[in-house]
Amino acid sequence: MGDVLHSLPALTDAMHAIPGIRFDWVVEEGFAQIPFWHPAVDRVLPVAIRRWRKHWFGSLVREERVAFKRELQSREYDAVIDAQGLIKSAALVTRLAKGIKHGADRNSSCEPFASWWYDKRYEISKQQHAVQRTRELFAKSLGYDLPTTTGDYAIAQHFTAELPADANQYLVFLHATTRDNKHWPESHWRELIELMQPSGLKIKPPWGAEHEHQRALRLAEGFDFVEMLPKLTLEQVARTLAGARAVVSVDTGLSHLTAALDRPNITLYGPTDPGLIGGYGKNQYVLRPEVGKEMAGISAEMVVQAIATLPVL
Repeated sequence: MGDVLHSLPALTDAMHAIPGIRFDWVVEEGFAQIPFWHPAVDRVLPVAIRRWRKHWFGSLVREERVAFKRELQSREYDAVIDAQGLIKSAALVTRLAKGIKHGADRNSSCEPFASWWYDKRYEISKQQHAVQRTRELFAKSLGYDLPTTTGDYAIAQHFTAELPADANQYLVFLHATTRDNKHWPESHWRELIELMQPSGLKIKPPWGAEHEHQRALRLAEGFDFVEMLPKLTLEQVARTLAGARAVVSVDTGLSHLTAALDRPNITLYGPTDPGLIGGYGKNQYVLRPEVGKEMAGISAEMVVQAIATLPVL
């Protein structure tokens, strides 16, 4: 999800530099809703490489791959840009598209061999945030000057016209992430919830998988101001985030979605360096434990103090 969201500001730059430009976007099927939120996107072409890899030569997967190739090659493009710089994106998608293919050079790509499939290659510094890398790649590929302003995701306005009825009256706690060493202890979450009770704000903890649902139930136990949500679509989660007074999150894709929606967000980081892939944009704040300490080194009191400094939008 982070890779998809990190590409949005590049589209906004291009939209302002080249009036009328339109994009078709190839994206993993699970994140296909996201590109539709951007005003410069014309078509979204879902791809299922993660799922296809499990049965690559199966008859159903083969039919899906043929249909995808047919749709991708139904248009001739002025430019084909590989924003990921991975072998799978270059070999399985970029090379199939009709048009001049652009990407980072071998010293700049995430996977150097991916550059073999590009017609035009560019040096893109790795010593900058992923959003800035993609913005620079698009600027060089499409021939405009890279703006010096902070990148604009341009999706927040998709949700502002229809915010939840209780907008600005709740906090969202994003407690779920994929790696164990990125988790904040449940005891810390519960202490934070207890400390936030005097604020009068509701707490909403979204979840996706069943084990995340069970964690949310454990966090909410005994607190009547914690609102248990049903399982939400990505669009519904985005709308919930868009209406939040603020968000507290671990290092997860939904934290990047919060940044893209310009909501005040405190992200708790452990092993990940937020400098190159952390929250990018307005009102994004980072809390990290002292050097050598794990996530438990971030106390609930530290988070409360950080919340108190956030702007009310």
